[in-house]
Amino acid sequence: MNGNHQMFRPPSEARSLIIRVADGCPHNSCTFCGMYKGVRYRAHPRNEVLRSIKTAADSWPDAERIFLADGDVMALPFEDLQFIASELCDRFPNLARVNLYANGRSICAKTDEELSALKRLKLQTLYMGLESGDDAILSAVGKKDTAAAMIDGARRAQSCGLRMSVMILIGLGGHHDSKAHAIATADVVNKMQPRFLAGLRYIPVPGTPLYKQIETGDFTVITEHEATVEMREIINRLELSRTIFRANHVSNIVPLAGRFPKDKDRLLDDLDRLLASGHLDQDTAGPAPYTL
Repeated sequence: MNGNHQMFRPPSEARSLIIRVADGCPHNSCTFCGMYKGVRYRAHPRNEVLRSIKTAADSWPDAERIFLADGDVMALPFEDLQFIASELCDRFPNLARVNLYANGRSICAKTDEELSALKRLKLQTLYMGLESGDDAILSAVGKKDTAAAMIDGARRAQSCGLRMSVMILIGLGGHHDSKAHAIATADVVNKMQPRFLAGLRYIPVPGTPLYKQIETGDFTVITEHEATVEMREIINRLELSRTIFRANHVSNIVPLAGRFPKDKDRLLDDLDRLLASGHLDQDTAGPAPYTL
């Protein structure tokens, strides 16, 4: 709904009704990301949001799941989020859940009372791109968040009844910082204890600043073998009490899925067999996926 630029959503929102309440990302500084490039950030005024909601309700009145776009909708003021969520509850009688992108700072900008109020208005899952638990790597790739802020945001959101879906990016530290990236990322995820965890592999996107660093030799993409070692290192260090894990995005070398803690050993065994198979490219990242 609204806007002419490309819409982005998490894979798990494929069956959701998507309503755009902002254009672009309020940060839009990550050097690895090609989303929203060239899109000027703009929060939609309430009259525009109302039109979008009414149009959606007229066409899909029985919608049960709604995803609010674009990037980091949680960065909107609480009063605007409360207004949007209230309108959705009023106009969609079968509504079960509302989900959106968030980051650590945008969650922490809300009080516990505000987060709980949004939960009562059927906000359910917050999608957070942790990317890495290493602050030096986060800073290097232009991520305007810190590991501490993301840990705090995730913990506070979940203490208020919201669910966190956290994404990590295999290979974001490149060849030089692969080990540090893996260790720090697992440590941060353990402190978050998210309900959902997704592992994607970094795929260079032409036109992005990090892609240009690859071209100049300032960043070395890890090989297929190194990416698998890094994934194994992270999984081996995860100590999660109740988390659904997915690494079945097209960017991944092989699809992985399981629940922590019960499937941890199986996931490690799967990766050990892959590493011992001799099929992984030890010189390059391998063929890029047809599409992301």
